[in-house]
Amino acid sequence: MTDSWATFGADLHLEPVGQGLRSGLMEALREAVRSGRLAPGTRLPSSRVLAADLGVARNTVADAYAELVAEGWLTARQGSGTRVAQRSAPRRTDPAAAPSRPVRSGAGYNLKPGSPDLSAFPRTAWLKAARKALTAAPDEAFGYGDPHGRVELRTVLAEYLARARGVYADPERIVICSGFAHGLTLLGRVLRRRRVREVAVESYGLDLHRDLLTDAGLRTPCLPLDEHGSRTGEPAALRGAGAVLLTPAHQFPTGVPLHPDRRAAAVDWARSTGGLILEDDYDGEFRYDRQPVGALQGLDPERVVHLGTASKSLAPGLRLGWMVLPRSLVGEVVAAKGVSDWTSGSPDQLTLAEFIASGAYDRHVRSMRLRYRRRRDQLVAALAERAPGIEVSGIAAGLHAVLELPAGAERSVIQAAAFQGLALDGLARYRHPDAPAARDALVIGYGSPSESAWAGALDALCRVLP
Repeated sequence: MTDSWATFGADLHLEPVGQGLRSGLMEALREAVRSGRLAPGTRLPSSRVLAADLGVARNTVADAYAELVAEGWLTARQGSGTRVAQRSAPRRTDPAAAPSRPVRSGAGYNLKPGSPDLSAFPRTAWLKAARKALTAAPDEAFGYGDPHGRVELRTVLAEYLARARGVYADPERIVICSGFAHGLTLLGRVLRRRRVREVAVESYGLDLHRDLLTDAGLRTPCLPLDEHGSRTGEPAALRGAGAVLLTPAHQFPTGVPLHPDRRAAAVDWARSTGGLILEDDYDGEFRYDRQPVGALQGLDPERVVHLGTASKSLAPGLRLGWMVLPRSLVGEVVAAKGVSDWTSGSPDQLTLAEFIASGAYDRHVRSMRLRYRRRRDQLVAALAERAPGIEVSGIAAGLHAVLELPAGAERSVIQAAAFQGLALDGLARYRHPDAPAARDALVIGYGSPSESAWAGALDALCRVLP
């Protein structure tokens, strides 16, 4: 399989509107150009790639591209692909005015969630980006850094997040951090200084995140959760909270996206109370069987903090993350971070900036998306053959799946797996202490094994299932 830009293309977040696929796609593209999300000169995915991403016929995309070229929105040249036309684009304006704990196990196979396939880190492409970035770096890049983060990285992130995740982001609103946990720690300090007492969290999630908020002096009541995500539309669930932490694109660990009505309800709550939504964009880039779920931040950039990292897309060892903040929070978060950037090294920030700008990041994400989808399909097929009584859920996106178990079987299956040298996590591991016990299930991380270990890990899993 070739590793070219033409094969993989750039990720592009679009939500067709109106009647008809072609007219809806055209209007979505016009709006993306008009609003500045797609800058002049931006190369669009090929008609084949975009058609596959949106689940429409290739001719629909090709016809939409052709008509927008005729209207002057796009240009198309042989060998250069389809690009946004050079035009006087409006200035971007605001519509309103994570990592898990590392696993250290002696098990022969590890199917705990929270990590990508580390053997797939793009070493050659990363080294190429590092050489180019460091060769061009100014001398001051090797001094004590700006706590905002390198402007080179913030600039390319603003373009990428707008294009691929539907985030409204200017470089001035972005603060670089050393991962989701670091970002949440900083936000916890700021919220406490603002006299916030409670941050509501989802009833299933990482205890590490709850602990970080608790350490900042904040209480963490839990939101009820069902098959449509957190029940943000219930007034009692958020009463007393000054903020809420959500994973709307792909809830961890249940794997469900937050229903559109509940996304709107969360934003309405934030607007009416002055509260904040802390959006953990968990697994947002790895989608398989459904239309892309755009970032919640796009609904109200002044009420939502968007947090993302390179931990799942590249590797957690890079310790690179970002926050897209409401303007009113930028100064406070920077002050909490300190006068110098002690956490995120400039060379790695410059390398990631070059890696994204060159298209290597898009190519890597698309390549890994294909790999993880293949693994997910192999997991589903193996279970259908060898454990047909096991129901699988939460697999439309992300790097993990939830396997339903008979009542009372969760602990015994985990113990049997450990005896076989297989590390597993049960759903109970992620339950909030105040949340009612629900069903028994396993949370299977199919991203972490290397390619050579995947078949053995899958076989070991099937052997221990009831």
